[in-house]
Amino acid sequence: MNRDLTCLHTYPFEKLTALNKGSRPPQNLDHIALSIGEPQHAPPHFVIESLIAHMHQLSSYPSTRGKDELREAIAAWLTRRFAIKPGLLDPDRHVLPVNGTREGLFAIAQCIVDRSASNALVMMPNPFYQIYEGAALLAGANPRYLDCLADNDFLPDLDAISEADWQACQLIYICSPGNPSGSVMPRAYLARLIELAQKYDFVIASDECYSEIYFNEEQPPPGLLGVAADMGLDNFDRCLAFHSLSKRSNLPGLRSGFVAGDAEILKNFLRYRTYHGCSMPPATQTASALAWRDEDHVRENRALYRDKFEQVLALLSDTLAPQKPQAGFYLWAATPIADTEFARRLYAEQNVSVLPGQYLSRVDGHGNPGENRVRMALVAPLQQCLDAAHRINSLLATL
Repeated sequence: MNRDLTCLHTYPFEKLTALNKGSRPPQNLDHIALSIGEPQHAPPHFVIESLIAHMHQLSSYPSTRGKDELREAIAAWLTRRFAIKPGLLDPDRHVLPVNGTREGLFAIAQCIVDRSASNALVMMPNPFYQIYEGAALLAGANPRYLDCLADNDFLPDLDAISEADWQACQLIYICSPGNPSGSVMPRAYLARLIELAQKYDFVIASDECYSEIYFNEEQPPPGLLGVAADMGLDNFDRCLAFHSLSKRSNLPGLRSGFVAGDAEILKNFLRYRTYHGCSMPPATQTASALAWRDEDHVRENRALYRDKFEQVLALLSDTLAPQKPQAGFYLWAATPIADTEFARRLYAEQNVSVLPGQYLSRVDGHGNPGENRVRMALVAPLQQCLDAAHRINSLLATL
């Protein structure tokens, strides 16, 4: 067996299951899951209709590169969404479909990391999406955790990274809007990171799967490729952006996303993926192209989240008092007792699941940055989220 498999940590939801083992929540209360970021809003019906209408395509092998119509739809969406100069993004060179951002974010490290460097670093935010860490470990690199603390708006402090670490860095994962904080990296922050990537020769893998869930229609979160284009990087050197239909279009089961950016990296990533055997099914490609071309359902989705956050935060304002995120669908709330104890009691006494923050983090130089916080995903229907808020307040009243 690959010995690096022994380095993988238990996944957060397995830890949560172990934490709640033996608990017997009240039977008169239906379970409400705020622990996992699985969108529960209705998916766009036209995507489902497209899937059904194109099932005959199952008789054909899919192309790893993806259909022209899909890559063209993706390039057009990126160009519109991030105000990139028309024609700069080449669908043939700058875009590859992936089976959800999770698959692509993991695979890219296996393609990029040079195992011959004994001190190879893969940097990532802390807390983080655990796929980043697993990808680094199985690529033979050393994870470098960048604490995301309230004092720095929950963004990694680039000034705290040593010259030696920058020199050893081969890949950095970033997430904007952030999971779990919802913090958005400003354009100036992204520009500085791009400058560092050019100076020290590392690749930026920007996880932007929450970019389409925001609260001000006039201020969408910036993206890595838009900033790179403004800086004159016409080939998006060392910059990769990952997007998905899971959150944007409420299609987590479709497993459809893409990676876009540096043409030379994607040329080699395509070679890797040809052997990897991860082509997107033909009917999924056709349906995905339709989803990327439509914005009406995405605006409707944002409106649902906007209303939900306003009502839930109004209920919690005098108790747990979480801050409204800049984007995304998580609340990253401080707890009055240990995060694990809060999560355990909330499930045992109120039948509501939340994820302890320490399960999303690693202990680094300043302790565990997720400790005494919980992540709450407001993905359930509005009434369930309001019910959960009342139950959280009931638990808080007993503490």
